Amino acid sequence: MYYPFFIFLCLFLIACQPVMPIVTEQFASSSSYSEELIRSSHASSFFVKPSDAELRSRLTPLQYDITQHEGTEPPYENVYWDNHDEGIYVDIVSGEPLFSSEDKYESGTGWPSFTRPLEPENIVEQTDYQLIFPRTEVRSRLGDSHLGHVFDDGPEPLGLRYCMNSAAMRFIPKDQLGAEGYGQYAEIFVK
Repeated sequence: MYYPFFIFLCLFLIACQPVMPIVTEQFASSSSYSEELIRSSHASSFFVKPSDAELRSRLTPLQYDITQHEGTEPPYENVYWDNHDEGIYVDIVSGEPLFSSEDKYESGTGWPSFTRPLEPENIVEQTDYQLIFPRTEVRSRLGDSHLGHVFDDGPEPLGLRYCMNSAAMRFIPKDQLGAEGYGQYAEIFVK
């Protein structure tokens, strides 16, 4: 008696599930398959966070510790704190666009600091109590990577300082944006 209803309910629930991407062998065997997915025109709908094993093999120990275990790199001893080249910064795990060099400034802290995110929807903020007092942790939305923290001591007009770990990001110079699949951001640097 309930059998036809049960079948209908199961089919309805299956039909209502979101379509998940199929990660092909080409991508799964590639150490940069997430970068290939990011290059597609609908990148966020195709993103699949790599497995922990793949992250361990793809990232340096420092990158892994920072993005996966909320680590912090030493100030002034990281690759982007003093980077003055034009381009964008993306999540080292997912490739999500995070920050632009146009919003980077010298905060005097020894870490790359930005006044605002390039794509606010790619940033998740949450309260962090690791140092007893509350801070606002910044994570990437799709990659769920720990990036750093945001503080309210930045320059005007917003007064924010997004203090990021270099090891959580990859820098893409403005002249490589198109080749890397981020061509839509090239117009930022046309003056």
